[in-house]
Amino acid sequence: MMSDSVDKLMGQLSLQEKATLTSGTDMWNGHGIERLGISALKVSDGPVGVRGDRWVGTTSACTPCGTALGATWNLELINQVGVVLGQEAKSKSVDILLAPTVNLHRNPLAGRNFECFSEDPFLTGSAATAIINGIQSTGAGACIKHFVANDSEFQRHTISSQVSERVLRELYLLPFEMVIRDTDVCAVMSGYNRLNGTYCAEHDWLLNQILKQEWGFDGLVMSDWWGTMSSASAGGGLDLEMPGPAKYLGAQLAELIDAGTVEASALDEMASRILRVSERLGLLSDPASALPVRAAEQSNDLPAHRSVLRTAAEQAVVLLTNDQVEGQTVLPIAVSSLTHVAVIGPSADTASVLGGGSAAVNPHYAVSILEGLQNSLPANVKLTHEIGVHASRSAPPIDSRCLRSTAQPEKPGLDVEYFSNREFAGPPTCVEHAAQPRLVWMGPEAAPGVATKNMSVRVSGTFVARSTGTHTFALVTGGTGGRVLLDGEVVLDNYTGQQPGTAFFGLGSSETLFEVHLEQGDERSLIGEFTAYEGMDVAAFLIGHREPVFSNGIERAAKAAAEAEVAIVVVGLEQDSETEGEDRTTISLPGEQDALLRAVIAANPRTVVLVNAGSVVDLSAAQGAAAIAQTWYLGQETGNAVAAVLTGQVDASGRLPTTFGKQVKDWSSQLNYPGEFGEVLYGEELFMGYRGFDKQQIEPAFCFGHGLSYTSFECSDAELSEQTLSVEQLQEGSEFLVSAEVTNTGDRSGYHVLQCYVHRGQTDSGRPEQELCGFTKVQLSPGQSTRATIPLNVRSCAVWDQPNQSWVVRPGAFEFRLATSSRELLSTATLQVTA
Repeated sequence: MMSDSVDKLMGQLSLQEKATLTSGTDMWNGHGIERLGISALKVSDGPVGVRGDRWVGTTSACTPCGTALGATWNLELINQVGVVLGQEAKSKSVDILLAPTVNLHRNPLAGRNFECFSEDPFLTGSAATAIINGIQSTGAGACIKHFVANDSEFQRHTISSQVSERVLRELYLLPFEMVIRDTDVCAVMSGYNRLNGTYCAEHDWLLNQILKQEWGFDGLVMSDWWGTMSSASAGGGLDLEMPGPAKYLGAQLAELIDAGTVEASALDEMASRILRVSERLGLLSDPASALPVRAAEQSNDLPAHRSVLRTAAEQAVVLLTNDQVEGQTVLPIAVSSLTHVAVIGPSADTASVLGGGSAAVNPHYAVSILEGLQNSLPANVKLTHEIGVHASRSAPPIDSRCLRSTAQPEKPGLDVEYFSNREFAGPPTCVEHAAQPRLVWMGPEAAPGVATKNMSVRVSGTFVARSTGTHTFALVTGGTGGRVLLDGEVVLDNYTGQQPGTAFFGLGSSETLFEVHLEQGDERSLIGEFTAYEGMDVAAFLIGHREPVFSNGIERAAKAAAEAEVAIVVVGLEQDSETEGEDRTTISLPGEQDALLRAVIAANPRTVVLVNAGSVVDLSAAQGAAAIAQTWYLGQETGNAVAAVLTGQVDASGRLPTTFGKQVKDWSSQLNYPGEFGEVLYGEELFMGYRGFDKQQIEPAFCFGHGLSYTSFECSDAELSEQTLSVEQLQEGSEFLVSAEVTNTGDRSGYHVLQCYVHRGQTDSGRPEQELCGFTKVQLSPGQSTRATIPLNVRSCAVWDQPNQSWVVRPGAFEFRLATSSRELLSTATLQVTA
């Protein structure tokens, strides 16, 4: 419904002005209409931070990844993270944050699983609702994505997800529906993919009939970047084509209306939605005055933000196993008697805090797990570090700790010179600083006064070797080419002979490598030169580096472990494994990490394995470890949070938001992955994730909802607030509660995550064995008890009735199972639903 001010503006806008509103001007900005006081919308990538206009721009708070937030099972905390994101958006002068990602973990190989909260639609929808309400409480807007069934990266721009309506309604649409119902979210982003043959960005049934009409969404629908495929989007429910200049909407739309191809009423609908959102975000002003000047982007590294993000990271850590060694668990580490810890692995001294693609931000700082332990453990505890093996498939950007700027010697990193030509001619137009030589430019202006499509860039500084051995340097470019010089000698050059690669959304070249032996402390002048593609507004440049790994690196790691009281091995994935634009090919750990795990565990039975990855990996090589913990990508506070959990400063309170199978074929979706002939069939129907494991009676490595605490709990006296309800009572909106008495029976404070699954018995055939319908997380001191309560409603009992096109509740017995995971039942309570 239009406000008076929007209604008035609609009457004053010309056809061309209305059409202009439906397209972006550039990568991150919409169009404004100055004569009517309408400022342009500004958007920015999330979901783990607010990047702002430029990938090489201001720093940002970096939150735990989506899967990590899902693992907290703490909606109040997720809401607080949303507040941080909203405040960050305001500091970057951003109106709408392109977050959160609410797709589901349908398949373990999907490249963007780390961005998504869970495999379960109820947990996903609950987390998305919490974070959006947090973001929008600050006055910023949120944009949920990617609508819908955009659940893998294989042929992501064209593939058609073939999904039945019942499966869409009960699984993939459900988290979006929950958000629309329980928030006033500003925007929805359509998926790149097709849904049952029609592109999501022009899908009338999806965008108009379901989202806008049935659910009552009154915000705007924007395309994913370059995801508008035809002018059919104009009547198909899309309101805003991004980025600009538009190919199908915008000025072209006015021409289509003049030609009678598109109805003028469709444009009115699009423009009014954009104006309604603009009004909510304070972008409509007095036309008699000049448009407000948008504030410059700022980096605000606030103590309050640090505190929230550390707590979120702590509560995301999932303790998968914690076995006794000589009658006692290794975790939490008994710091008072500790003298020597070996910290081993490729991800120990590298702050691998986020995945790749559009989710990446430039963090204010990032604490590695080794640094976190150094910060946390007493000074008398000896810390030994061995890399052992490499984790990444390709060389990561040079660590800022190895780089010294010439212009700012006290500041780690490199100087970046931008030239407004392709020949490095004349003085640089702009000079900046970069912490690492991984530079991405998206938009017409790469730096102030520098056009991306006509530029060359030089980075320079000093490389300082942190270790002795063979150092590997790498070059990847998304442009005409580049080169790298060490002490004035060209060591890498791909201006000729460049081969295509998969980096930078497929824009990048393959990796070119150079090896050199350096002693610890050796210094080399470092220069990198890059030329962008002529006429393109997208470019990228990377100088990578691998630290030396000895040929006997695994043997050295095992020796270090054997000499320590406790060995901590950090393994996992990197941005080149978990990233937008590319799915994984396996759940195995890259490289020789499995061999490293086996050797260290054999050398020291008091070995703790930490898994630094945003999604499922095969942990069979970790068998025999004293403890295993999934630490995800925890954002800027990674090391501090992990150290707090390991040393028992806080309880281990994370729970798995996704099932960890033993092998890829355990997932029912794998039968139809990745797809063929341009289609991917969701043939597992409702039996996705733990539902499929239950149906096939497959024992997972670790089940959905699993996670251990450092204390123990008892759950008793489960009951429902209603034992009998009629179908009519439920349909009229009756809510009811399930509750149980929870007691901390251990000797330390801790968190209990009480989960509720509904089993529908004989009320409907072909149903999953059980489905998550509620949860709560409670903190209790030793001996303390509380009545833990979980709200339920008609949707806890309803199923989608395809013939009648409605949600229905069928009479029968509904068993509500209180549990600590999908496989660890505590007690049950039964609701009788009568006709």
